[in-house]
Amino acid sequence: MAAIEEQGAAMGRPNGSPSGGPTGGISSRLSMQTRRLLWVWGFLALPILFYTVIRFYPTLQAFYLSFTNWDLLRPAKLVGFANYIKLFKDPQFWKVFKNTFTYLIVGTPISLVLAFAIAYFLDRVRFMHNFIRALYFLPFLTTAAAMAWVWRWFYQPPPIGIINDVLGMAGIPQQPFIRSPDQALFSVMVTAIWAGLGFQIIIFMAGLRAIPSTFYEAARIDGLGEWAILRKITLPLLKPTTVFLVVFSSIGFLRIFDQVYNMTTNDPGGPLGSTKPLVLMIYQTAFNSYAMGYAAAQTVVLFVILMIVSLLQLFILREKK
Repeated sequence: MAAIEEQGAAMGRPNGSPSGGPTGGISSRLSMQTRRLLWVWGFLALPILFYTVIRFYPTLQAFYLSFTNWDLLRPAKLVGFANYIKLFKDPQFWKVFKNTFTYLIVGTPISLVLAFAIAYFLDRVRFMHNFIRALYFLPFLTTAAAMAWVWRWFYQPPPIGIINDVLGMAGIPQQPFIRSPDQALFSVMVTAIWAGLGFQIIIFMAGLRAIPSTFYEAARIDGLGEWAILRKITLPLLKPTTVFLVVFSSIGFLRIFDQVYNMTTNDPGGPLGSTKPLVLMIYQTAFNSYAMGYAAAQTVVLFVILMIVSLLQLFILREKK
């Protein structure tokens, strides 16, 4: 009988470990909360390390290079704020700065108004709803280079360019579009707006679907019309969605590159630099002139602009609360 009890006690302890813990090691002396924290940080350690190396190190390196004169062939030489002084005295920079903010100030509100209008009415369509929504979203999935080349073909003179063909049928003179210093920037902007429209529509529709239907039912019982419901219920409750899309779209227009580069390959930046944004200027400075220090200074300026936009987002969200 004693032998049976001893065998049962041994089976109750795995690997013959003493009672009071699975292994009797360090883990047995840690609380459950501490074990969970160790597991969490164990899983997060590698992504955090990877993100630090991939994201923060190049950012800090760009700040350092912005104070140097480096052309890839010779060691970097510290020049202080010379690159920034040269940048702010460069007329080309201020032209590019104006182009970049034209994309932002004109493109962002137009794209958001169009996206909201389409999402608002599309949300009420039941026939082939998913198919129509997919059609709007398709340009967002299309490769930017391929899309830019297609639009470049649309803008060509007749008989190649479809848009000029349609204008000719309507009795309107053909337009130069991307070959004109006055029209090139807005022609590129149309392409950028069209490319991002699908994503904005999907996000707006998700925001509209998240508004409880009881609000609309109560408003209609009170006798409010559709316009009053839109102003007093829909738009206020869509504010978080709108803030996100404003910031997301603003950053996209500030970093516009693909459409400009691919639609004006013969003369990157358009005629007389009329379409050149800051990102394209950075690219040309770095890989055409090999002035890496000067390009790094331009990158830092773009970083500061993007950071200000992000801080504005946080300010608006904090104000909402």
